[in-house]
Amino acid sequence: MLIANPAESPLVNEVKLMLETLPFDGARVLELGCGRAEKTRLLAETGRVREIVATEVDVIQHTKNLQTTDLPMVRFEHGGAEAIPAADASVDIVLMFKSLHHVPVPLMDQALTEIARVLRPGGVAWISEPVYAGDLNEVFRLFHDEKTVREEAFAAVCRAVERGPLRLQQQLFFNTRSFFTDFAEFDARMIRVTHSDHKLSPALYAAVREKFDSFMTPTGATFINPQRVDLLIKD
Repeated sequence: MLIANPAESPLVNEVKLMLETLPFDGARVLELGCGRAEKTRLLAETGRVREIVATEVDVIQHTKNLQTTDLPMVRFEHGGAEAIPAADASVDIVLMFKSLHHVPVPLMDQALTEIARVLRPGGVAWISEPVYAGDLNEVFRLFHDEKTVREEAFAAVCRAVERGPLRLQQQLFFNTRSFFTDFAEFDARMIRVTHSDHKLSPALYAAVREKFDSFMTPTGATFINPQRVDLLIKD
C-alpha cells in the first residue's frame, strides 16, 4: 500500500468518482464524520440509496444537521467512528471523507474494527484521506500541521488490512480542486470551524493570511489538492 502516488494525479470530482465506483443502488450507507452533510445530501439526492446513517462527533454541527427536514432517507447520529451506532453486518457501504485522521490516534484501530463489524460480508469502505502535499497544505500546516495524524491514519488502515477481515480492493490517487474567493472565506471554512479549536496568535494569523494571499489572483485562490482513497472490502 502507498500513502501517496504523485504519478497518478488526475483532477476529478470525488463525489462523481465515488458514484461511478461504488454499488449504491438500494444500499444501506453509513457516513462517518459527515460534517456539514454536503456529500450526504448529494448522495441522498441521487435517489439510488435505500438509507444513509450520517454520524458526526462535533455536537454543534450535529445539532445543525438535525434541523435537516428534506432528506427523509437520512438519519443523523451523534458519535465517533470508534463506537458506531449500528448493528453487526448491517451496512453495505461505509464512507469516510477526510475524517479518519480526525479520530484520536489511540482509537484509530478501534474505528477500523468497528467498520469491519458493521459491514456485511462483501460490503465496502471508502476511506478518503488528504495526501500531505500541495499548496493548500502549505497554508493549513502553518496553524494545524496534520502530517503525523495523517500518517497514523494510513498506518491504521494498513494494520486493518493485515489483520482482516477487511482487505484492500483498490487504491485511488487523484487531485481535487478547492476555491476561495478571498481570505475571509478561507478563514470561515478552515480556521473558524466548530470541530477544532484553532487559536491563532495575531502574529500567526498574519503569517497565515500572508501565505494565503500569495496564491490569490484577481478572481480568487484555487488550490489543487492530492488525495488518496483506500477502498476496502469485507471478506
